[in-house]
Amino acid sequence: MSDSSRSPLPPVRLHPEAELARDALSTPLLSRAARLARWAGPDTRIDAGGGLTDEQLPAAAEELGLSGDDAAAYASEAWRVAVDTGLVEVVDEEAGTVATGADLALLTGGSPQDVLGVWLGALETVLADASVPDLDDLVDAMDAGGEVDLSSLDWDPEAEAEFLDGVLGNLYLLTVSEDGPGDGPVPLPALAASMIVPSDMGEPTNDVLEQVSDAMMRLDDQFRLLEPVGLVDYQPVDEALMADAEEPSAVVDDTDVSRYGMVRLTPLGRYGLRSRLLEAGFEAPAVGDLADKGADALLDGTALYPQSAAQAETEQWLAARPEPLAAARELLAAARGADEGAPLRRLRCQQALSLVGAEAEPALREVLDDPELGGLARVWLTEAGFADVPPPSQDLVFWLTIDTVAAQLAAEGNSDELRALVQGLAAQHSGFFTAVWRVEHPATADVLEAMGRLHPDKKIAKEARKAAFKARSQQGG
Repeated sequence: MSDSSRSPLPPVRLHPEAELARDALSTPLLSRAARLARWAGPDTRIDAGGGLTDEQLPAAAEELGLSGDDAAAYASEAWRVAVDTGLVEVVDEEAGTVATGADLALLTGGSPQDVLGVWLGALETVLADASVPDLDDLVDAMDAGGEVDLSSLDWDPEAEAEFLDGVLGNLYLLTVSEDGPGDGPVPLPALAASMIVPSDMGEPTNDVLEQVSDAMMRLDDQFRLLEPVGLVDYQPVDEALMADAEEPSAVVDDTDVSRYGMVRLTPLGRYGLRSRLLEAGFEAPAVGDLADKGADALLDGTALYPQSAAQAETEQWLAARPEPLAAARELLAAARGADEGAPLRRLRCQQALSLVGAEAEPALREVLDDPELGGLARVWLTEAGFADVPPPSQDLVFWLTIDTVAAQLAAEGNSDELRALVQGLAAQHSGFFTAVWRVEHPATADVLEAMGRLHPDKKIAKEARKAAFKARSQQGG
């Protein structure tokens, strides 16, 4: 992937490595490459590019049980993967001789990581091939001297690889997003449009629709190539649609969107694309990454995770700790602070403690008098049904209110839920804004400004803005 980014992607849920390694070994391409590596011997001959000679291809195809028009092409691709991943080693380039590569043993005797390492090498080979134009076009573009004239092909290798990277990046993002299809397939037109149609464009122009249609045809070829390596499950574009050149393929009939191609990232594909994203410098977390880290890393790390991913991460973190009470104390200690991220840490802490259960009670009682944690503790103890919970002071109620809104603002921005919370707070306390600006919380002024922005009643919104002004003056800024 071409570019690095500081903005973390949503966390991906990965299958266990042993399971992924089994998936990798059973992919058509890697299993064929391994079979050819075992088949290769002293009589096997390769050409100058490392590919099997034309005379050898029929025997290789037969070894793989392949027949039909594409048999030689499939055998050739499997051989290329075998060479590129070290399953086969070139002994003598001039003589064109080969031997079994050292990495072949990894597929039977190596760790799951070893197997996945070989598979990632195979994936790189296939991705490079998928960025190359159709062979027939290449032949047509060759000049008399046998050189390829790239300009006549209208093909920019770097741009082509970047386009495919971008599509796969979008497919990954859609797959791991909270509101994405999850394990379900993505329609090919939607994926092509994500690369072509600007997000602020209303009705796409005919020119844009044509670009989307062209992109779909390119992607149809590319996903057909990427399926045998196990990256995707792909249902190709209906041949009948391709034949009808008059109707732009991007005009989708909603009743049968699957005719326009459907692509799904496999569990192995999620692993592979995440590996590539990490290598390219992206932050691409996986659920379980924080299980062996401290509570501070858990609360900061899950701060901006979608709710279900934060819960899954926290469950794994708690499962790694045999003492629930000690875990609760660690979480509470990590939730303290007056920095900008503290309110959201406390919200995540409260959510984590709800997963700990009743055994956390002593830890919550220990912090009832803590100015930052006392409100959280009272809420938790009350919701858990414990008796003898001391009532909060008015100051603590207001402090907790500011802390809660600040956390929601950080987590969701101006969401409908936050809008409803703001309206509820203003309605609940008649003198809310005359009292709340005095709350000694670093986020008081920011929260009041947000309330002024979010409240639909102009009079109340104005009160909130005046209170924000007072709070900022009190804070000396």
